Amino acid sequence: MNDLHWWSATDLAAAIRGHEVTARDALEHLVARVEQLDGPINAVVQWDLERARTAADAADAALAAGEALGPLHGVPMTIKDSFQTEGCITTSGAPELADHVPDHDAWPVARLRNAGAIPFAKTNLPIFAGDIQSYNEVYGTTNNPHDVTRTAGGSSGGSAAALAMGFTPLEVGSDIGGSIRVPAHYSGVMGHKPSYGIVPAHGQIPGMPGTLSQADLAVCGPMARTVADLELGLDVLAGPDRWNEPAWRLELPAADADDVSELRIAAWLDDEDCPVDASTRRVLGELVARIEAAGGRVDTSARPGFTLAKADRVFKHLLFAALAGGVPRATIEELAAASDDSPLGVMAGGTAARHRDWLADNERRLQIRERWREFFLDVDVILLPVQPRGAIPHDHSEPQWDRRVEIDGVERPYLDLFGWTGPAGAGMLPATVVPAGLGDDGLPIGVQIVGPYLHDRTTLRAADLISHLGGGCPRPALAV
Repeated sequence: MNDLHWWSATDLAAAIRGHEVTARDALEHLVARVEQLDGPINAVVQWDLERARTAADAADAALAAGEALGPLHGVPMTIKDSFQTEGCITTSGAPELADHVPDHDAWPVARLRNAGAIPFAKTNLPIFAGDIQSYNEVYGTTNNPHDVTRTAGGSSGGSAAALAMGFTPLEVGSDIGGSIRVPAHYSGVMGHKPSYGIVPAHGQIPGMPGTLSQADLAVCGPMARTVADLELGLDVLAGPDRWNEPAWRLELPAADADDVSELRIAAWLDDEDCPVDASTRRVLGELVARIEAAGGRVDTSARPGFTLAKADRVFKHLLFAALAGGVPRATIEELAAASDDSPLGVMAGGTAARHRDWLADNERRLQIRERWREFFLDVDVILLPVQPRGAIPHDHSEPQWDRRVEIDGVERPYLDLFGWTGPAGAGMLPATVVPAGLGDDGLPIGVQIVGPYLHDRTTLRAADLISHLGGGCPRPALAV
């Protein structure tokens, strides 16, 4: 029990089923750990303890009675605060929702509960999940467990920090511009961005409570410290949405490789359109060398039939259009007039795009998807950086898109941090992030493992084989 906080969700569920530990004891252990260690991190921002304790006691009683159990029976976990949680304040970091108590669970939360999981707290994020740094006026700032002067990432920053600190064995994140992948990379944990459309996210904020549409590009998926937990999380979360449930079924293709030598791996690790820093280049280069030493084959010259610059441009147009749903019409008109080639102008142009502009970008997206399909005829997965650098220092200046970041001593636009999330995002592809090593500053560096559309099990299998070569999830010094 002393290190229960480091157990995987898979192992914890097995221990509960095997009567090695009770669900109630597991819950109280994690609660005590959060209370002891979360002060300087601020990952956990809202408790739901009364109902969690009742659920844990019921889970233990069901086990004693020999009732049928779900795959996560009795496993306590935290939930990102963008997912509505019945009976528990859910704010998405927005002051206007500071007292919002949903009367139903978001679909991912409902599926986790149906599998036996016990949500006991909510984790922090940026307002309306709209940044790669997690801070808001309701709950304040979440700090990186490896260096509290830096961000844990966003928008699933509280989720990643909670995993890194051993506060939870499993989380559910959302990703439209990298919100699963970036926090996993910054905080040294694992995350899976599913293929678009296979995990319904009804009930996530944004949109506002009651919204029935699901945003273009946006997905939700599991975050964890082991690939086995990512696989289990995806099995629980994936399925039809509310509209297709009567007839739609999902059967993801199986992964064939049992050894890294059986994978056809490509690696696109740097690019003049979004150069990575020396630490990232070293860590990812060393990972490729370890893959090859283990018998793997890595083609560092293979590329899909488009440039990184094109994928980035199309992705950002679609991203800002997808984020424009709640923007007032008067603001849209102002943004249309402000459109230019600056980072703020790119944001303005995408946000103010007319439908005919979106249709043109959607066709460009489909062309990128076709180039990806052709590429993956000869390749199983491709390795990409998650970002051009490790975790950035806190910067809450406004407007967000005028911020600057330092990459190898050079000031670059904040938007450059999105350069490597675009290819998988525009392609609607699965992408699994696992730690690859530590940068020169001792901070985690992740690798993005991207595969063909709907071949989520392939990227997860590759991640399982590769993650051992990267050393697994580093434990922060604060996580005693």
